[in-house]
Amino acid sequence: MATLSNKKVVILTEEGFEQVELTSPKDALEAAGATVHVVSPKSGKIKAWDKTNWGIVINVDKQLSDVSPDDYDALVLPGGVLNPDKLRQNKEAVAFVSAFLDEGKPVAAICHGPQMLIETGMIGGRTLTSYPSLKTDIENARAHWIDQEVVVDHGLVTSRRPADLEAFNKKMIEEISEGVHA
Repeated sequence: MATLSNKKVVILTEEGFEQVELTSPKDALEAAGATVHVVSPKSGKIKAWDKTNWGIVINVDKQLSDVSPDDYDALVLPGGVLNPDKLRQNKEAVAFVSAFLDEGKPVAAICHGPQMLIETGMIGGRTLTSYPSLKTDIENARAHWIDQEVVVDHGLVTSRRPADLEAFNKKMIEEISEGVHA
């Protein structure tokens, strides 16, 4: 596995993230040596959604208003239905995600996480996947949607659902280790 000991990765999330879609990538990144910060518009603690009910409560490492995309080498966007729906209504969060895409930094989004990518208006011409219910939204954003466990497009890593996490984590780490993509 690639070593990420010199990389800082941000996981941008709101309350209602799908629990395993944050915990599994975070664990994989830390195991690869990355420094990982959970960042949210909220401070303190936020709650996960775990399949059918509320899950764990996690600490927010830094509030979105206190960080810059320049502080990080890569971005992870966990899914869950509630989380990206809240985030995409936050102009500061959308600008934060847009900066990563604009600079070619690695971005990894799973399940409903690509809703944030759609909101940036910057995925036209890209190829990605997501939870199947987002297919039309992604196509309406002029991107190409395919049904695969993991899709990589110039540093943009996307996956469909928790069952894809093993492939998602592997590709996410690979793309982060490669760095900025032109």
